[in-house]
Amino acid sequence: MTTVVTVGPAKVNLSLEVFPPDASGLHPLRSLVETVSWWDRIAVTAAEADALSIDGPLDPAPDNLVWRALEWHRRASGATVPVAIDLAKRIPVAAGLAGGSADAAATVVALDRLTGAPADRADLGELGADVPFALHGGAAVMEGYGERLTPRPGGGYALVIAVPNTELSTPAVYRRWDELGGPAGPVLDSGALPPAMRDLGPLRNDLYPAAVSLAAELADRAASLADLWSRPVAMSGSGPSLFAYFADLDEAASAAGAVAPSGFRAIRAVVPLPDGARLATDDDR
Repeated sequence: MTTVVTVGPAKVNLSLEVFPPDASGLHPLRSLVETVSWWDRIAVTAAEADALSIDGPLDPAPDNLVWRALEWHRRASGATVPVAIDLAKRIPVAAGLAGGSADAAATVVALDRLTGAPADRADLGELGADVPFALHGGAAVMEGYGERLTPRPGGGYALVIAVPNTELSTPAVYRRWDELGGPAGPVLDSGALPPAMRDLGPLRNDLYPAAVSLAAELADRAASLADLWSRPVAMSGSGPSLFAYFADLDEAASAAGAVAPSGFRAIRAVVPLPDGARLATDDDR
């Protein structure tokens, strides 16, 4: 029985500018985004009936997006073979790392290969604003509602991502941002950034003030990490994931190992990746 295995990497918002909601009620944005070496794994097998199993933390978003990706693929490709989907969930859920979108993109790649009927990507954004980028990956400027992607050079550094125990709802963070009058986030000191990042203009996350308004402990976590690492700490997406830049993976791994795990769901040293969802290699399995 044929099984296709794919991986979907996490996304980090290196910078996130948010604009007031337009007539659609949605917030346009401009964000520097990059996929990193932290991924979920999807295995899809032809079966007698559709089934989904999940190994790892369960959250409504990931399994909904996997099912929605399956339904979307059937509409877009015309392929209707029943499948069993196994999701190895390694990206923390509800963390601002687009893990659910990574799962959806990895499901689409797997179904393309398994069915031999690649889906038309024109309406991929129906699955969510981050799904087109999760499929494309690498480094890009994301604009609009996530549908406009402009590739840019990436890499040249490593990151440590620390995910606090704090839980934040993305819709709630955007609502609080509106209630606060749409504040701009704090700008990272360019002198503390890796050389590859210094010509990209001011880097900030406009959702940070709203996130700490909802969860004051998030600011305490960021301050403690900045003190420990002696460098600025930023937030990805709507939070609560925090990250900082390091010269290479060895330096990042050392910094990650220095963090006391109490108060964090996950801590990981990662490097930028040149791609998004893709077929897995033996090393990925």
